[in-house]
Amino acid sequence: MVPGAFSVLNKSGVEFLMEAGAGARAGFLDSEYAEKGVRLAAREEVLGAADVVLQVRSPGANPETGAGDLAGFHSGQIVIGFGEPLTALDAGRRLAQAGVTFLAMELMPRITRAQSMDALSSMATIAGYKAVLIAADSLPRMFPMLMTAAGTVAPARVLVVGAGVAGLQAIATARRLGAVVSGYDIRTAVKEQIESLGARFVVLDVQPDAAEDKGGYAKAMSEDFYRRQREAMAGVLAEQHVVITTAAVPGRKAPILITGEMMTRMAPGSVIVDIAAERGGNCELTRPGEVVVERGVSIHGPLNLPSTIPYHASQMYAKNIATFLKYLIKDGKVALPADDEIVRETLVTQGGEVVHARVRELMGLPALQAV
Repeated sequence: MVPGAFSVLNKSGVEFLMEAGAGARAGFLDSEYAEKGVRLAAREEVLGAADVVLQVRSPGANPETGAGDLAGFHSGQIVIGFGEPLTALDAGRRLAQAGVTFLAMELMPRITRAQSMDALSSMATIAGYKAVLIAADSLPRMFPMLMTAAGTVAPARVLVVGAGVAGLQAIATARRLGAVVSGYDIRTAVKEQIESLGARFVVLDVQPDAAEDKGGYAKAMSEDFYRRQREAMAGVLAEQHVVITTAAVPGRKAPILITGEMMTRMAPGSVIVDIAAERGGNCELTRPGEVVVERGVSIHGPLNLPSTIPYHASQMYAKNIATFLKYLIKDGKVALPADDEIVRETLVTQGGEVVHARVRELMGLPALQAV
């Protein structure tokens, strides 16, 4: 939460208890929270006393303090945050065993009435923007075309792979910096969006099946499709100075779109920024959290990019999570009706059980019977 986000919940009857110093590194001081009537306390007290815990990274998505937080939760408590429920299955089991009701922000359905709660899109916006800045800082060229007394400086050529929220923001940012930008996505329906940002839509002669699931998230394609896609993309890569890859499928390892062999066609000094590094990466040579240089091409595998722009990441996430909490509060209490699509899609554990259908399937548990 940021100080300005509390106004969303002013009439909800909520009292706020917050970890002291939690906002400091994002530029929000304790004094600003105190002015809003927020009581500040140690983390352990917050976890022990709160009826509802709002977090950025909950157990399953928090390798630093997630285990300690889980030990501090109590039965009947509601926890809302990112939790990697489709991959961190053990954390889901432990939350259920602790009697915690957990709602995962990354499972928010992409429907019109949930847009203001879509934290995954908020964080993707920041990741797409920052990826371009990393590339511009690393590239031994300037992005824009310049006419100088020393001659003309040719613009950098940038390819963005994937035109979801992160990809579109990367395209827009690279264009603002003056690069010649191309965009590729297996969904030909996004051609208009890419071109509206001033980029060229790359057409590869590979036809996918349906590329989105009913929730609006990317679907995994067959390995044969990815192989044909790589073959068609190899020639496009040879023309680029920067490649930014953003292809990720929730709950699955990121597809390999760029092999080591394909990279040999890129000019020395070229840069790849792999936003999908946290899910294994779209580039075969990506190492999460590291920068690898291969034949003069640098491959960046950044992790948790939103945390590198904490002020606006916090501002956007606070609006998402506050709006979600307000939506759940009815007559001063949190209501979780099973027939509500937003609740059904985000609710992972409740009453000692893992209740999310897809998570249960991944755990090998039988489907719950409707009551």
